[in-house]
Amino acid sequence: MTLQMEFDHLVVAADTLERGIDHVERCLGVRCTAGGRHPKLGTHNALLGLGEDRYIEVIAIDPEAQTPTTPRWFGLDDPGVQAALREQPRLLTWVARGPDLDTAVAACVHDPGRPRPMQRDDLHWRIAFPDDGALIEGGLVPPLIEWGQGVRHPAQRLPDAGLRLRALHGVHPDPNRVQERLAPLSLNDALALETGGAGEATRLQAEIETPGGLRWLD
Repeated sequence: MTLQMEFDHLVVAADTLERGIDHVERCLGVRCTAGGRHPKLGTHNALLGLGEDRYIEVIAIDPEAQTPTTPRWFGLDDPGVQAALREQPRLLTWVARGPDLDTAVAACVHDPGRPRPMQRDDLHWRIAFPDDGALIEGGLVPPLIEWGQGVRHPAQRLPDAGLRLRALHGVHPDPNRVQERLAPLSLNDALALETGGAGEATRLQAEIETPGGLRWLD
């Protein structure tokens, strides 16, 4: 079964939300807009538009929230991820959207996790990610999202800062394995993959057009 999914947003994580916002501003020259809180998962975020249907999410553990009863998304509870984020905020993963999350999950050749209902203020959606919250293939295979019926997409609520995603690049020790997981979702063309050298870490980079020229977010 092949299902047409498409890019939705980038996820930049940090040990504190302010550090994440500063990181994105250093990379792109534009400051994020305040987002909100995710009570179920004990995180909060800020947002930056990439056009009418794409955006950047900056996310961090919310120090004022109660510890959730299940692992947080995007690997935020992983000690290795936390150690890396203490050193520097980073682009952790990307999220792909489609109109039928259950069908998308069934089409996957990997375990994308179960669909979970989420809400932030008046936004509501369902998102699938692994039960342990782990990144899939180091963040190169995206969690899958379905926005609620009638919901105005977050990107349409954000000011247009003149940012546009030009390309998404990934480095992985086994690019073929990543492509095998993207293929049933028709997402192969969304990510340009390279083979990492010996000992080279998996990483994700976004090439973004800005009012100041082409810049990189990683």
